[in-house]
Amino acid sequence: MKVLYIGGTGTISSSCVAESVRQGQDVYVLNRGRTSSRRPLPEGVTTITGDVQDPESVRAALDGRTFDSVVNFLSYGAKDAEAAVDLLDGRVGQYVHISSASIYHKPVRQWPVTESTTRRNPYLAYARDKIAAEDTLRRAYEERDFPVTVVRPSHTYDDANPPLPGDWTAWDRIARGDELVVPGDGTSLWTLTHARDLAVGLVGLIGNWQAIGEDFHITSDESLTWDEIYGIIGRTAGAPARLLHLPSEFLPRVAPDWFWSDLIVGDLAHTAVFDNSKIKRFVPAFRPATTWSEGARRLHAWRAAHPEQTRPDPATDAVLGRLVEGHRAAAAALTALAP
Repeated sequence: MKVLYIGGTGTISSSCVAESVRQGQDVYVLNRGRTSSRRPLPEGVTTITGDVQDPESVRAALDGRTFDSVVNFLSYGAKDAEAAVDLLDGRVGQYVHISSASIYHKPVRQWPVTESTTRRNPYLAYARDKIAAEDTLRRAYEERDFPVTVVRPSHTYDDANPPLPGDWTAWDRIARGDELVVPGDGTSLWTLTHARDLAVGLVGLIGNWQAIGEDFHITSDESLTWDEIYGIIGRTAGAPARLLHLPSEFLPRVAPDWFWSDLIVGDLAHTAVFDNSKIKRFVPAFRPATTWSEGARRLHAWRAAHPEQTRPDPATDAVLGRLVEGHRAAAAALTALAP
């Protein structure tokens, strides 16, 4: 199989590239020519230089090339999807579009989530853009026989990137014994997936021609409450997590400038439990094995080995501290209302 990854050095894509190489595929990666010291490309990968923000740059880079499969991690909306169809129609046997499980109906009406769950997210522009991209590709499949397969990762991490609002700064607050706000009451269920598990499912779809025209989410089968997620970090770091709780709807008020505020309201605050039966039917090798307890230990080891890359970010720490102050202010205001 001759496979092109658009992207290839991110949290998810780097694990998929590594799994493709492990399976003996002929792997190409298209990016701007910048290598990642955190996630270097495996030996044997061919790099192609092009900037996805410049369609002509990509067109020139791929001129005369054909691929059995193209996996695009850098398509976020209808315009990107249209450009991919125009560029690759007739030049690729399968186009794997990386969408997102955030597209599923919010608020959650029933779980576990299946691929037939209604797609609707009025809270999160990112999810609405991903829905628009899927719709564009679905029309291309139906009207032009464009060979698309849609993959929807949920909250996925690797050893170098903790799946936390606030990233390593949030981890650091727990490790040093500082308080940390958990949106909501901490009891909603959430699914965390290690990238090496997801990679088995995604790479199993490459060249799987029955998957053309289909959509899949690929997640862990383990679901934990947010309090449990943070509690496991505390036990791993040797410092019990000191957790406070604040309604998710308050986050855009207290931290309107924080990237995670809208993402929490539109995705992370809602229960996310997935039925992975479909991906397991198409890729029998997919059996997610990395529990969050193991994943936390792997992150803890990576943090110890890479202190220069896991230092807390002062600006993020200030936001997390502001949320703690918001909790205290809200508690004081409510106490003042008591008779």
